[in-house]
Amino acid sequence: MGNASEIILLVSRISKDHDFLMGSLYTIFGVLSVAGNGILLFVAYRKKSSLKPAEFFVVNLAISDLSMTMTLFPLAIPSTFAHMWLFHQTTCIVYAFCGVLFGLCSLSNLTALSCVCWLKVCCPNYGNKFSYCHACLLVAGVWCYAGVFAIGPLSGWGEYGAEPYGTACCINWHAPSQSSAAMSYIICLFFFCYIIPCTVIFLSYTYILLTVRGSRQAVQQHVSPQNKITNAHTLIVKLSVAVCIGFLTAWSPYAIVSMWAAFGDPDEVPPMAFAVAAIFAKSSTLYNPIIYLVFKPNFRKSLCRDMALCRMTLCRCLCQPGPPKKGTCTQSHHKEECNSTRLSNGLPEDHGTCRHCPCPDAVTCNRDCANFSPQQTARILKGALNSEVAVSQLSNEMQSDFL
Repeated sequence: MGNASEIILLVSRISKDHDFLMGSLYTIFGVLSVAGNGILLFVAYRKKSSLKPAEFFVVNLAISDLSMTMTLFPLAIPSTFAHMWLFHQTTCIVYAFCGVLFGLCSLSNLTALSCVCWLKVCCPNYGNKFSYCHACLLVAGVWCYAGVFAIGPLSGWGEYGAEPYGTACCINWHAPSQSSAAMSYIICLFFFCYIIPCTVIFLSYTYILLTVRGSRQAVQQHVSPQNKITNAHTLIVKLSVAVCIGFLTAWSPYAIVSMWAAFGDPDEVPPMAFAVAAIFAKSSTLYNPIIYLVFKPNFRKSLCRDMALCRMTLCRCLCQPGPPKKGTCTQSHHKEECNSTRLSNGLPEDHGTCRHCPCPDAVTCNRDCANFSPQQTARILKGALNSEVAVSQLSNEMQSDFL
């Protein structure tokens, strides 16, 4: 493909309209992936002291997804809009290496996570012994496993090259028909990095679902501190299943098209088939942050708490230093909300305080807003009397009914 210092000429083999559509999708995927995975890593950093060992894999998955986005999308987007590969041959090889490394890391990470979930649910006596040290060792093993197959083509076992559709780089699918080493690499890659991980993931979650369905009482017994898993572990199982389904859905089309090219005639594979499979593969970076930020309670609560702190900091900055009248808000657009707030039963009641500046006196807003922690309350009606109590003081059953 020419000298490494020269720009290689790889012209797209699909139409300009399709390239424009791909570039637009890549742009959307890139923005959402950076935002989602960045927020997820920020939340994980904020709650790092309370992370469970199994959640290390969630963080590692976000790291690999964000790394894939940062290394691939800035090169793929301009190339698709330009209808050709715009960079050097060395850049093409680095692009392919990063795609293989981070893609295989994500799949290996999900495989390890499924095994940990199986161990905790189906073998709690051993699962309860899973520690932070075990999690760190497994995470390191995941990167090493992916690194072996990513470094292979750089050392002569396999080969990196241009994608059949022309605006990206990955494994050279023409090489297996010309080299036995390249063919062995493709076979090992398909078997050890797709068939075995998918089988392990499928069997792990099948056993988990059978365990839950066959003996709900046995699963409920896993809630005690001694020899049972917590409700958080059950949530991790459910969410991990969703992540695995999304990831496998994204990568299966690319695996099928790749095997078609490797074991058949690559020229017979339509370039658009590779292009569509690549879009599905790159969309995998979106699933992890969406699922964990939207559906996982502890991540969602941490995010809401951080957003509330940011809002109160903004409120403190907007409050004027002058002493306003008691019971009024310093900002005019808060006026109606200062006059009355709404209780949990929906009835208005005058408090003379501002809901956005939750201090008993607006004068002390600048001093106390930063230390204020919002608290949900519930109105309890007993006969003709009613009282307002914090939700955290209710029983678990009443909390579940209220929330």
